[in-house]
Amino acid sequence: MKTIEFNAYKTRYRNAILQVLSQVEIGRLDEAGFPAYSHRNPVINWLFWQRLCKVMEYIQRPTPYERVLDFGCGSGVMLPHLSQISSQVIAMDVDLLALERVQAYIPLPSNVEVKDATRNNISDLPANSLDLIIALDVLEHVKDLPRTLNELLPLLKPNGQLIVSGPTENILYQIGRKIAGPEYSGAYHERGIAEIKRELLKITTIQHIATLYWPIPLFEIIAAKN
Repeated sequence: MKTIEFNAYKTRYRNAILQVLSQVEIGRLDEAGFPAYSHRNPVINWLFWQRLCKVMEYIQRPTPYERVLDFGCGSGVMLPHLSQISSQVIAMDVDLLALERVQAYIPLPSNVEVKDATRNNISDLPANSLDLIIALDVLEHVKDLPRTLNELLPLLKPNGQLIVSGPTENILYQIGRKIAGPEYSGAYHERGIAEIKRELLKITTIQHIATLYWPIPLFEIIAAKN
């Protein structure tokens, strides 16, 4: 995706998020990333959107994917892009309010299927059926990480990839959360990206995609291969 296209994508989604935030209870959509993607501080806002840009660049390829999963889709911020590069997209989350509210401004593409994770288990999806799984800033929240990873990876086809992003949870990140505002200062993460990487390495191989940004590493993006 070219810079001008990404900026247009960002502007459209950011405006939708701002509209939704003006209509819901304060704090209700914090875990869906709404404060981050609409933050007034340009540096903080740029950092959060840059994570998506890096992932979009990495997963881009000449031929479309057949089937992808956005695990922990939140507001659905990746879904318009995923729908353009894949024949079928599955969006799954335990709380679909954010996605439902955004749909009033950005309707879901016809090739996106939404699944409520409180009613549908990961294991209900067919094994070896996905080319790509996106899990952006979600695995730090799950209670049972080993179980979740052992359910996600078998869904991938041979050479399929699980793309993960997460916070470093280092002291600089902790300070950054406090500076960003009260909606970021709660203890709502079970772990950081280092623990996620350790668990993945027990069962598969991983590839580094990006660290945002040296010399202050706040987030890391990695790929795990089946």
